[in-house]
Amino acid sequence: MAYHLALSSCFDLEHIKQDAQVGKSPAHVIFEISRLLNAKIHQPCKYFLLPVDLVREKIIGCRHSWALARQLSIRLTGDDVIFCTDENVGLPIAALCGGREKGAKVVVFIHNLNRPRGRLALKLFGIRKRVDLFMTANQEQADFLRDYLDLPENRVCLFPYQPTDISFFTPKASKDKLRPVIVSGGLEQRDYRTLVRATESLNVDVKICAASPTKTVDSRTFPKVIPANVSYGYYDWKSLVQLYCDADIVVVPLYPNNFQAGLSTLFEALACRKPVIITRASGIIQELIDAKAVLGVNPNDSEGLNQAINSLLGNPKQGEALAAKGYQLVIEQYNHHVYVKALVEQLTNISIARCLMAKS
Repeated sequence: MAYHLALSSCFDLEHIKQDAQVGKSPAHVIFEISRLLNAKIHQPCKYFLLPVDLVREKIIGCRHSWALARQLSIRLTGDDVIFCTDENVGLPIAALCGGREKGAKVVVFIHNLNRPRGRLALKLFGIRKRVDLFMTANQEQADFLRDYLDLPENRVCLFPYQPTDISFFTPKASKDKLRPVIVSGGLEQRDYRTLVRATESLNVDVKICAASPTKTVDSRTFPKVIPANVSYGYYDWKSLVQLYCDADIVVVPLYPNNFQAGLSTLFEALACRKPVIITRASGIIQELIDAKAVLGVNPNDSEGLNQAINSLLGNPKQGEALAAKGYQLVIEQYNHHVYVKALVEQLTNISIARCLMAKS
C-alpha cells in the first residue's frame, strides 16, 4: 500500500523541519508519520483552479483544497491510503476520491462538523459512502457522526491523543518577576472577557499569547477596555515556552463549544509543568479535571475563576500537585510520540483490512 498525508493549509515544511532541528520550534508530527509510512505529503497550494472550485468552497473547505482533491482523484488508486488532517481538506478529497470501486481508502480527522455547513456537506457530497474511517478527539463529534450518518462503531474512531512536542515544550527556570503571572493563549473560542473580570482586581500580571496569521479576533474575545495589568500579543515559539515557564498559573477560558477548543494551549502548559485552570467541557477536558490534573471552572463564571486563581496562588502545594499530575499524563499519554504511534497503527490497520478484502 502507498500512503498519503493531506494538509488543509500550506506550510514551508522544510523551514519548519529546520527550525525544529535547531530547537527554534516544535516538531511537526507530519514528518515522523511520513517517515514511518514512507508517505507523500500533499498541500493545497499549487494547483490550477476551476470555477467549480469556487462554488464548492461555499459549502466546505477552500478552493485550493478542492483543486488538490481534483488532482488526487486522477492519481489515487486502490493501492493508496490517504489521511486528511481535518475536514476542510478531508471532505473535498472524500467527495472526489472516496467511495469508488478499487479507489483509495480515505481517512479524515474531524474537528467540528456538527454545524450547518458541516451537516450540509456530509449529506450533499454523500460522505457516508466516501470516507472509510472518521477519526476525532471529541466524544460529541463521534456521537454526532454515528447518529447523523448512521455509522457502525468501526467507522468512527475516538482518538483522544494530542501531538504536543514534549522535547520542545518542557519545564524551564522562570525569570524574575515583581508579582505573580497569569498566562493564557489562543484565539479559538477564547473568553478573555471573563479572565479579565476575574483578574482586574488582583495583584497579578496577565499575559496572553493571542495573535495568529490565520484566525481573526472574534468581537467577543476581548473586552473593549483592557486593564493595565493585562497585555496580549504575538510570541514566537521560544518566547511562548518561556512565557509558560514564567507563569504561576495558566488559564484557558473558553466559551461553550462542541469541539474542545483550547487543547493545544492546555497540553503545552502541562508539558511545561504548570498548574492549569480551564473552562469545564466534556471529553478530554472533563477527564483531566476528574483526574485532578487540571482545575475546572464553569463557563462565564468570573467569580469562580477569581476564587480558583486565589486558591492556587494561596496554596502553592495544590498548584504543584496539579502541575505534577498533568505533567505525568502528558509524558505518559498526551504527546507526539504516542500520537504518531497510534495514528500509524490506525492507518496500517486500514491497509491490512484492504489487503484481506482483496484476497477474499
